[in-house]
Amino acid sequence: MEKKKMPIGIEDFAEIITQDFYYVDKTGMIKELLSNWGKVNLFTRPRRFGKSMNMSMLKFFFEIGTDKSLFDGLAISRETELCEKYMGQYPVIFITLKATEAGNFETSRNLIAMEIRDEAERMSFLARSDKLTVSEKESYNSLLQKDIDDETLYRSLKTLSGLLQKHYRKKVVILIDEYDVPLAKASKQNYYREMVLLIRNLFEQALKTNSALEFAVLTGCLRVSKESIFTGLNNPKMYTLLEAECDEQFGFTDEEVQEMLAYYGLSEYYDITKEWYDGYKIGRANVYNPWDVINWCNQLLTNPNKVPKSYWANSSGNEEVQKFVQKMGNGVTKTQIERLISGETVQKKIEEQLTYDTMYDSVENMWSLLYATGYLTQSETPSGNMVRLTIPNTEVRSIFRDFVLKLFEKKLTQDGVTVSAFCEALKSGNAAETERLFAALMKNTISVRDTAVRKEFKESFYHGLLLGILGFKDGWSVDSNRESGDGYYDIAIEIEDEEIGIIIEVKYAENEQFERECQKALKQINDNDYTAQLREDGMRTLLKYGIVCYKSKCKVVIERVE
Repeated sequence: MEKKKMPIGIEDFAEIITQDFYYVDKTGMIKELLSNWGKVNLFTRPRRFGKSMNMSMLKFFFEIGTDKSLFDGLAISRETELCEKYMGQYPVIFITLKATEAGNFETSRNLIAMEIRDEAERMSFLARSDKLTVSEKESYNSLLQKDIDDETLYRSLKTLSGLLQKHYRKKVVILIDEYDVPLAKASKQNYYREMVLLIRNLFEQALKTNSALEFAVLTGCLRVSKESIFTGLNNPKMYTLLEAECDEQFGFTDEEVQEMLAYYGLSEYYDITKEWYDGYKIGRANVYNPWDVINWCNQLLTNPNKVPKSYWANSSGNEEVQKFVQKMGNGVTKTQIERLISGETVQKKIEEQLTYDTMYDSVENMWSLLYATGYLTQSETPSGNMVRLTIPNTEVRSIFRDFVLKLFEKKLTQDGVTVSAFCEALKSGNAAETERLFAALMKNTISVRDTAVRKEFKESFYHGLLLGILGFKDGWSVDSNRESGDGYYDIAIEIEDEEIGIIIEVKYAENEQFERECQKALKQINDNDYTAQLREDGMRTLLKYGIVCYKSKCKVVIERVE
């Protein structure tokens, strides 16, 4: 039997259902949303956690004229009374602001206007409606103009909803996806005040002083301070990361991931999937990053030998982590980052109402930002707004590690003397001096603590430190994780003009077992004949190094072959 296709990058609910894509059923959100009724509802979730898909699902459920068969067999179809009362019963306005970021205010404003104009054009029947007056049709046509003025733009969603209400004689559902994307870009491009004014006026008209509104749903990454955006709205209902309502409706639960893996015959990959992409705690639910799981499964179907990688991390520049790591020593201690990377927790006060123009102004704000955007998650039930934070999984831990390593490399440029001396000691086979200088260089960065994080991750961190140092040595050919002999070495160096070849195996000394790990490193080099490629390339002097690390300590041993 042919399997359903993986919905890579598809956010249209109807397309998922009708084109035979795999769908993780989140229609239970509809019942929860209606049961927890709010006039204006805001869901804040990290990027790529299914916000747009769920908004599309809401549109197809509520909109008049919908194909009700789209929901056959899904969880919501079992709620017969609810479906009879709400399914296909409302005019729906659905806009997304995710593609409205721009380098200047005028362009972003135009993109927002175009998004609303496109939605108005979808309602072209209003131009012919016998229920609207001539002036009301003129109001509709004003929404279709290319050069829309500010007053018309501010009132656009309110105008459109009023016309829809009169045509259908039913109040309107308004869905606004990724409401804060233009604000995020505006804060970086210095037009934040202008964008706040636009979004505030647009929302106040549509969501507060709008008698045609049945209810509204908005999604975003941050709960932007109501003083700047939601001024005057009557107690919008907030579904933040701390709330239990709808906590399983964004992200995949463990049961849903196991079911997906089993469906595609990938159950053997459950443990590695959990390690890399699980770990988020939203409300009372533990969930996986759905973007990661879908992409990972898709890759495994193509290549069963694929190793996991950072799909979610690679979908943005991860500026939040970069700026946080750069604060080390300026409000963020080395110990705090060490504890996080090692799988431990830190307790911080979380401010859920931020503004994009101030989110980097203080370390306190940055803790809240990392939590809201998915780089940190709660490890246990919070006590008020005091939350015990942790890195959710291996993928995100790797993001932190990579930025720590980049900062380390930047600091190395200021310590060229020690770097040169280290490389000279390494080349000459002076194990004691190599050990002393590497330990000195490690003091410029964090260390990895002896915790439950997998040993492979700890070793890869120190592996990265060594590569960062060696990257500053001109004239050396440095390779990493390449096949030679009967396995894959950690680091190989060829100094061609002197015919010197160096193999380095990096180990982590759990419980400070330096001697044991040193011998294991040398044995691994010899048993797998890692020097085979060096010999083939004509290296006459071979230096085999075992470099073993624990926190900021290290032990270096060497075997020399002439």
